[in-house]
Amino acid sequence: MVERQLRDRGIRDERVLEAMATVPREAFLPAALGPQAYDDAALSIGEQQTISQPYIVAAMCVELQLTGTERVLDVGTGSGYAAAVLDELAGRVVSIERIPTLAARAREALATTGHESVEVRVGDGRLGALDAAPFEAIAVAAATERIPDALYEQLAMGGRLVAPRGGSTGQHLVRIVKTADGRHETVGLGCRFVPLVGE
Repeated sequence: MVERQLRDRGIRDERVLEAMATVPREAFLPAALGPQAYDDAALSIGEQQTISQPYIVAAMCVELQLTGTERVLDVGTGSGYAAAVLDELAGRVVSIERIPTLAARAREALATTGHESVEVRVGDGRLGALDAAPFEAIAVAAATERIPDALYEQLAMGGRLVAPRGGSTGQHLVRIVKTADGRHETVGLGCRFVPLVGE
């Protein structure tokens, strides 16, 4: 997976590649999907949600430019896989999931794989986690036409937010950096995520 799906497709950040090689994706999937764990595809985890394609997880982590000390907010825990990868790359990870059953499964998988320090909360990810802010990085694993103001406001100065923006007709990853001059935004690769909704 790391060589063919990530390095060969342009992922060059060695810390991200190492994190992706370390986290066992099969631990975050239903047992029946174990043989497909390293497919280059998103996979269903129930509740009409998916575990993201490995390349997309890696690409988002690259855009966050993590050095190992950051506080990271992960919006849309899902299986917990991306939170585990972020935990390999950052100092503290707070992850928010709106569906209690998925949050419970994610906590179990995170604990099993040695990522019990990830704090998984049940709630509306659009509101962020104000009590744990500011965050040096925010990763949003659900698509929205407009980045919620609450998430941008919870970024530290110089912080990076990466999210899929768009709807059913098309989405692109956007990277927003909070600066003294306002938000600096770049638009990246095309993608497809489930929509960002409330509780």
